[in-house]
Amino acid sequence: MKTLFKIIPVLFFVGFVLTAFTVNEKKAVKCMIQMTNYTGEGAYVIVSLLNSSGDYEETLYVQGKDSEWYSEIPEWWKFYGKYRPEIDAISGATISGGERKVTVLQVPMDKIDAGYSLRFETSVEDQAYHKDDVEFELTTANLKSKKEGKGFIRYVRLIPK
Repeated sequence: MKTLFKIIPVLFFVGFVLTAFTVNEKKAVKCMIQMTNYTGEGAYVIVSLLNSSGDYEETLYVQGKDSEWYSEIPEWWKFYGKYRPEIDAISGATISGGERKVTVLQVPMDKIDAGYSLRFETSVEDQAYHKDDVEFELTTANLKSKKEGKGFIRYVRLIPK
């Protein structure tokens, strides 16, 4: 019995250490964004992870590095501008009409098939803002698909790596 009382705290400690240092695994997903043939300035594109309530959880990708214009993406700015979390996924200049951009999204594996969504927001100076240019549920099937856009994005094609 005394041995049992010695082993139980050790097991609790091992369990705590294993759960405390578990790294949230991410799945690399190749993402091609094809823009419509519009004229004007390049588009800022924000890719966000939304929870089942539609609230922002994480920014997965930002196309457009001039942060002075981020407030022109109002829905995302309410989340990002308030907390200003560090974003690792900021990539280069905006993307113009007719162009395409291929990038890799790092999608948290525990969010796939768990009621989360991906949202692609776009904004072009002196033209328009599209809160949900492309938005879809984050499922295994959708991570292997092509999704049509409603604004500046013609379509988004996803391919797991």
